[in-house]
Amino acid sequence: MQETPPKLPITGKTKLLGVIGYPIEHSLSPLMHNAALQALGLDYVYLPFAVKPEDLADVMAGFAAIGLSGFNVTIPHKQAILPYLSEVTTIAQAIGAVNTVWYTEQGWNGTNTDVVGFLAPLKALDRDWSNTTALILGNGGAARAVVAGCTQLGCDRIQVVGRDDKKLESFLQSWCQSPLSVSLSVHHWKALPDLLLEATLLINTTPIGMFPHIHQSPLSEAEIDRLQPGTIAYDLIYTPNPTRFLQQAQARGGLAIDGLEMLVQQGAAALQGWLDQPVPIATMRQVLQTHLARA
Repeated sequence: MQETPPKLPITGKTKLLGVIGYPIEHSLSPLMHNAALQALGLDYVYLPFAVKPEDLADVMAGFAAIGLSGFNVTIPHKQAILPYLSEVTTIAQAIGAVNTVWYTEQGWNGTNTDVVGFLAPLKALDRDWSNTTALILGNGGAARAVVAGCTQLGCDRIQVVGRDDKKLESFLQSWCQSPLSVSLSVHHWKALPDLLLEATLLINTTPIGMFPHIHQSPLSEAEIDRLQPGTIAYDLIYTPNPTRFLQQAQARGGLAIDGLEMLVQQGAAALQGWLDQPVPIATMRQVLQTHLARA
């Protein structure tokens, strides 16, 4: 059995990584990344930063001033951060959202590893997705990565549901300029009961049901009753595990996928980019599984 490397002391030479979001106390990214950094024996530390939307500009300047090497981005900053970046990768431009940032002499650069993470557990199912109708709950930054992922899978239909008609229309129009060839439709939430009858892949990209509001679900009991047995229900939320949404889906014969593997895979892709070397994905997954089992 391989011994765990000793923890390095934090000194003035320790390099800083982190994650910004609001709220951020639920995030398991620090646990996962610090376990990987320790396993690699690197003098880095990964920290969570609670950043209010109105403070984003100040924080970006502050991070540059203190020499932060890079950071992840979660709700509600994945789209708001774009104006503060000097360069954005093609995939992040296509999605219109960034979840991974690093610093260069030219300024902050950004990319998106959410697509890689989102696709990992679906590709593991090893099935033909050409007849799949994907129904996406929510139309924020996370939903954009899911649309790109479903496009790469080759889903037959991609449908996005939201509660604000103007935001939905803006979401739809934004894909017209995308380098990805995306075919999707948008619908108001009131159309959800009928759409659920057709869905074979249902994805929750909203924060509803996230800790500490663990008893909430994006779907009412009447709505979830429309879910067809065998439908894949995928919740991007990873804490609690399982969410109320996934419990509802499983009770109706759905196949549940939680957000843990997406978290691991997108995090591993980000860390590998920052460090420019392979990272211990199994260690990252195991530390999260152990933590959640004890929670």
